[in-house]
Amino acid sequence: MAQKQKALIVVDMLNDFVDEKGALYCGQGARAIISFIQERIQAYRSQGDLVIYLQDSHHEDDEEFKKFPKHCVTGTWGHQVVPELAPEQGDIVIEKRRYSGFFETTLDEVLTTHGIEEVEVVGVCTNICVMDTVGDLANRDYAVTVPKAGVADFDPEFHAFALKRMDTIYGARIV
Repeated sequence: MAQKQKALIVVDMLNDFVDEKGALYCGQGARAIISFIQERIQAYRSQGDLVIYLQDSHHEDDEEFKKFPKHCVTGTWGHQVVPELAPEQGDIVIEKRRYSGFFETTLDEVLTTHGIEEVEVVGVCTNICVMDTVGDLANRDYAVTVPKAGVADFDPEFHAFALKRMDTIYGARIV
């Protein structure tokens, strides 16, 4: 198999964040980015590039539930990727238990193994898991793109701040 040099990382497009019945529903903004993300996934797949899903995954008694309502408990409906963006054969799903996709996961190994140099990041929430993952990509010297049409947040002010920080501090290309 030829090594892939580009990857799309889809962050936390899970029922608990994206479905209005979800425990931490991010609002209509999260629903509005689905079609854009579908297009990006298809573009990456058609070019033979890597599609990686980061999946927020918690135990019943996770420490994070002291800060946020219980959400994305492993094995529940809320933990699943929304049906419109379901992973397909060849995609990689990486469970994570904290904000960054790198914290105690195999993401670094996956990117290295596939020879990835450029990464596009889409998903929710812009100011939490998207920004923390982009920061860790920047710390590893990846070329990162974050399309505005592909990210959403609970809070419009934090969303704008996160986009600005990813641009000015992390050097991500915001398009």
